[in-house]
Amino acid sequence: MTDSIMSKAATMEIPINSNGDTGTLTEDDSLEQDLQQVMVSGPNLNETSIVSGGYGGTAEEIISTNSIKGSSMHHSNSSLSLTAEETTRGVAVEKLESVRKWGLNTYKCTKQMISERFGRGSRTVDLELEAQIEVLRDTKRKYENVLRLARALTNHFYNMVQTQHALGDTFADLSQKSPELRDEFGYNAETQKLLCKNGETLLGAVNFFVSSINTLVNKTMEDTLMTVKLYENARLEFDAYRSDLEELSMGPRDAVTMARIDAAQQQYQVHKEKYERLRSDVIIKLKFLEENKVKVMHKQLLLFHNAISAYFAGNQQQLEQTLKQFNIKLRPPGADKPSWLEEQ
Repeated sequence: MTDSIMSKAATMEIPINSNGDTGTLTEDDSLEQDLQQVMVSGPNLNETSIVSGGYGGTAEEIISTNSIKGSSMHHSNSSLSLTAEETTRGVAVEKLESVRKWGLNTYKCTKQMISERFGRGSRTVDLELEAQIEVLRDTKRKYENVLRLARALTNHFYNMVQTQHALGDTFADLSQKSPELRDEFGYNAETQKLLCKNGETLLGAVNFFVSSINTLVNKTMEDTLMTVKLYENARLEFDAYRSDLEELSMGPRDAVTMARIDAAQQQYQVHKEKYERLRSDVIIKLKFLEENKVKVMHKQLLLFHNAISAYFAGNQQQLEQTLKQFNIKLRPPGADKPSWLEEQ
């Protein structure tokens, strides 16, 4: 009993007022307040109690764990946001650097081009190669004219064949309705049908000729000229950086200038290699183009000559033999548009 009373007394709080005097509380009131204090200040699973002690009393601050989790999530989102921002900034810097290099290259090439136009700058010249390029451009212009005339001939001849076909049908109809002129209309109907058939055969040969010339001019020659254009641009860039290196080499030789000379030397070497590589490509393509042109035109000119000669000589057998010789297949009547297999 005595131990119980002493234990209770040891756990009792002695309130002190502002004057330092002890207050008067009964034992029951003291126990009731202790129980209420325990119940009120009991641990909460959703809260964390942070206690800071000071002289003369205690102070507590309750911070919700939800707010701690929210703070952690906010910190994570902030880190992701910073990473995305740094990535975006890096891409922007790369784009700006690319634009800067492009602008510098454009400036140098424009300066070199103007200098060449006014005769103040020097340019790299390959007389033999440039002569071959000029011959190619002239040949392409002449072949384009041949292609234009061949297409015009095809259109005119197609219209004539259609007219012959309509005329033959009209003669055949009149031979049935005019007994007194049946034989005359019949002869002319057969003649027009024969001419129409031979005309369609000739059209097949001429269309093959036009298609081959079109491929040679607008694909093979055009591809070579595109490489020539790349070569000419590379030549201009090479001369621009060569001139820049020559100007720097004639200036003072301090530390800054030497660094610029080294950078210019590297750029000069890069563009020199590009120029020589494209020059080699142009030479090879011009060689193969010439060989291909001779081979194609030899075949197409022979076809054109044999087909025209056989048609106007009225030699139907020779005309058909010419198409077989060059593996030309005529489309059946009414098939105006080629199939998707023929277009491939």
